[in-house]
Amino acid sequence: MSITAQLRDSVRLPGGGALVHGFALESRGGGSCRALLGNGRALEVHDLDEVFAGDRVPTAVFPLPWPGWNRGVHSVSPDGTFAVFSGQRAVRAVGRGGETLWEYRHACWGPAMGHPHTGDEQEVCRGNEHGSCRVSDDGRLVWAHVLSGPEEDDWEERWVVLDAGDGRELARLPLDSAASGSHQLSHPDGVHMGLCIGMGQDGVLLHWARLDGGELTGWDLNEGMDRILMDVHEGHPGFLTVEHSGWDLHVHALDGTVLAEVSPESADDEDPPCWDYGCGFVDADTVIASTIDSAEEPEEARHWLLDARTLEIRGAVAYPTGPVDSYVRPLGDGTWLTWDDKSETLNRWAATAL
Repeated sequence: MSITAQLRDSVRLPGGGALVHGFALESRGGGSCRALLGNGRALEVHDLDEVFAGDRVPTAVFPLPWPGWNRGVHSVSPDGTFAVFSGQRAVRAVGRGGETLWEYRHACWGPAMGHPHTGDEQEVCRGNEHGSCRVSDDGRLVWAHVLSGPEEDDWEERWVVLDAGDGRELARLPLDSAASGSHQLSHPDGVHMGLCIGMGQDGVLLHWARLDGGELTGWDLNEGMDRILMDVHEGHPGFLTVEHSGWDLHVHALDGTVLAEVSPESADDEDPPCWDYGCGFVDADTVIASTIDSAEEPEEARHWLLDARTLEIRGAVAYPTGPVDSYVRPLGDGTWLTWDDKSETLNRWAATAL
């Protein structure tokens, strides 16, 4: 079955590919979506609805604290008054005027153990490894994936919870990981935070946690699993994952219990592909997922709509403009984004009535 997509909005947005292919889209409970786009030595914050309405003026601009550091996954407070940057040797909160509000120092993400530094805090060491941070939906906490303190002898990765006002560490969870990178998602319940750690060929680790008073309660879903945390939605108590190699999609309860699963063979029995990393909740009832290899076979790119609770395949998406080999980024409100890198155009789509 083919399901025709309707083009709702389209805008030329240089750098907008990071919304679809990276972690520049920051969504919050209640359906708000913001674009956090790097522009030279600044992070520009845009309301996504305003961008599609033609307003390209950012709602806030924060100077990047470390010239040359282009890794890490950053976050902006819900009220837009401060940004928190995940750096190579520190997590730093920056106000709208560019002032440093606080800094939480940690060991260097550079891959060489115990390598020296010049003492210059602007020094960027080799390596692409990085952590991530996320401001909680109430703006009171910062969750950060970091290394141990810079003066500590024992090297370890940690998930720490910081006071968003002054950067004090409130709680920590030791991690058994060797990250190449990570990202975090706040659950719409306003309580739980998810952390996904990519370790290259060594797989993926997935953790959830909540802070009860001063006690951090965490659990991992890594026993026999190798799954990437993809999305959450306020209409679901759990979350969506894709297996690291694309063998299947799962909808989980928050404790990790698998509620539904689907393999790519269900989408195309004749030439079964793998699920790719573009998937998520279009709305409470619908998931969109990709079976594409846009680098090698762009003509085979396909997007599929699935039932959000059973993951039953509803049909392939047919675009009126012709095949779309972009990844997809669903927004949870009934629409999803694709990116045209040739025209630097961000497109917003919705499905016709099923």
